[in-house]
Amino acid sequence: MNKRILAVFLAAVMVFCLAACSADQKDNQNRTEITMCLEWTPNTNHTGLYTALKKGYYDAAGLNVKIVQPPENSTATQVCAAGQAQFTIEAQDTLAPAFTADVPVGVTAVAAVLQHNTSGIMSKAEEGMNRPAGLTGKTYLTWDTPVDKAIMENLVNTDGGNWSKVTLIPNMVTEEAEDVKANPDHAIWVFYGWGVMNAKVKNIDVDYFSIKDMNPIFDYYTPVIVGNNDFLKNNPEAAKAFVSATAKGYEYAAQHPEEAAQILIESDDTGALTGSEALVLESQKWISQQYIADAEKWGYIDAQRWNRFYSWLWENKLIEKPIETDFGYTNEFLPE
Repeated sequence: MNKRILAVFLAAVMVFCLAACSADQKDNQNRTEITMCLEWTPNTNHTGLYTALKKGYYDAAGLNVKIVQPPENSTATQVCAAGQAQFTIEAQDTLAPAFTADVPVGVTAVAAVLQHNTSGIMSKAEEGMNRPAGLTGKTYLTWDTPVDKAIMENLVNTDGGNWSKVTLIPNMVTEEAEDVKANPDHAIWVFYGWGVMNAKVKNIDVDYFSIKDMNPIFDYYTPVIVGNNDFLKNNPEAAKAFVSATAKGYEYAAQHPEEAAQILIESDDTGALTGSEALVLESQKWISQQYIADAEKWGYIDAQRWNRFYSWLWENKLIEKPIETDFGYTNEFLPE
């Protein structure tokens, strides 16, 4: 009798397991596969993505999301445009060439990671470079792109300085804080949440001025999440589910910076953050307040600011043809 009861019990367990496995397989088959290709190694610009993954927001939205690094022989935008990734991260300024190519690259910005341009110029403290004019007679580490140099020329000359008297050398620096400490005449373009926070962690006194504070035209969007146009067109519900789940990730990171920093550190499989845990924490505490800032919601892209910057590029002959008004971005995939 006991053997019969045991046999019945085991048979029931097997049926339950088979049903559960079948349900899981069916559920996985119904999920949308999405690859998010980062533009750089993991950093606090990406925390919301890893938080959404860790907290199960993508899973709850019916998505299988994989976060990958860009290949060495192509940019993240090229990978996204080719359909090898459905989403990536880029900046409005570096998207301009893609939008003005003879055949525009097939991507669209769908969300702003940060509401404002958090970049600026850092130098050693008390060397007179706390304003753009102070770069006159000093050395600027340039990215050697037309946009970079045009922005800096605008800032220096408008502030009363002389751009022609600024020495330009290639920016080959990976440790900006250490560079300005060792070279008192150097000025370097950094992102406050990483470069200046790194100086703080290392107890290096620096001066810094914000690019957007010097000229509001330069309050362009950097970075933004970009989607593949074909994917957005053919899978609008999945795209909206991805952006909505990502929004939840960034909203959570904004409210829980210390926990979010730990999620980022634990999620990094590149080794890029090893030894930089203190920097990640300080960066996260600062940048968490920048994800939404003064916007009505995370991810919102303001049309005036978007169009104004592209108009400036065209007026200053920095792009080969004008970019149409409202071209290259949309807010339609953001959660209500």
